[in-house]
Amino acid sequence: MVSNQKYNTKEMQNRVDNFISQFEEGYFSPLSMLARFTEEVGELAREVNHYYGEKPKKSTEKENTIEDELGDLLFVTLSFANSLDIDVAEAFDKAMTKIETRDKNRWTKKTDEVEHNE
Repeated sequence: MVSNQKYNTKEMQNRVDNFISQFEEGYFSPLSMLARFTEEVGELAREVNHYYGEKPKKSTEKENTIEDELGDLLFVTLSFANSLDIDVAEAFDKAMTKIETRDKNRWTKKTDEVEHNE
């Protein structure tokens, strides 16, 4: 089932929680979550390697996409955050503020179109 629904981070975390909460087992432990996260990163790496690397996909391998693997990784990330009562919007804001401050002069900035025409 593919939906065209757009979600904000709170809605995404709630949707994951609604799914997980229907099961007795609930969320995995933090260590198991980290293992799942690592597993999903590996699957993403495999797909990137198939599309952009030197390792073509075998004819026997199932068809996956980078988008699918990023989606799986996002689900596990949201599950991990929920299990530890972390608001991903707040975590993202903290990370971006840190990165915007630390890395603001790290790379060559693009120039505006106006500067090119002068």
